[in-house]
Amino acid sequence: MMVLYDGSFEGFLTLVYEVYYAKLHVSAIVKKMPERLVFERVYEILSDETKATKVLHALQKHFTKERQRTIFNIFLCDTKTHEHSLLEYIRIGFKNPKLLGNITNPHLFYIQTLEKELLSLVHKMYGFTRFEELEDGTLYAKIETKFNILPFLGEHFSKRLGKIPFIIHDMTRSLAFVKDESSTQIHSIASFDAPIYSQNEAHIKELWQRFFKATAIQSRHNPKLQKNLVPLLYRTYMSEFQA
Repeated sequence: MMVLYDGSFEGFLTLVYEVYYAKLHVSAIVKKMPERLVFERVYEILSDETKATKVLHALQKHFTKERQRTIFNIFLCDTKTHEHSLLEYIRIGFKNPKLLGNITNPHLFYIQTLEKELLSLVHKMYGFTRFEELEDGTLYAKIETKFNILPFLGEHFSKRLGKIPFIIHDMTRSLAFVKDESSTQIHSIASFDAPIYSQNEAHIKELWQRFFKATAIQSRHNPKLQKNLVPLLYRTYMSEFQA
């Protein structure tokens, strides 16, 4: 049976609930109705807060905090098809948590590999994220990443920047992590107006670019190695690589 859900975390937890209590035999999990169906029954899951909360409490009871983080981390890998493997991960965890380390199981191996890829991206973006100062003193950064890593970046820079307000704008997903004096939240952005930068921002950016060039050792200039260390994918919003 093919299962259709809305792609949200609440929707996925509702899906887990339905699989257990309706005893569904799932062959595939999709977020959009396929254009063509050949003798395939589709079961649509509607997000239900009550059912999702029950599953969340069950996960907190039966899974360690580390395993719970893995479930959440995998769900952030939103450009990968992971739902079926994550469902199997949860099934196995409820049955026998000790088996979750068995990487001979293809689903568990996929989950482990995918989480490593996510955390590797997070580690890179800690260093590759560049902030610019807005007119009101807020720091603003734009990112375009393979996975949804806003929760990681928001938590990291909340600690690093202290009381300084900042915004990290995920251009790909139209989401923004916003920290101000009173709160930290992730917002969906329906429309976006170009930000107004502070008068000092252009000067600071120029100084940073000059410093970047001045510290380079021309005799050891190696563009190929540089691209390996800082791939073109990450350079779009890095000040030192902007003309």
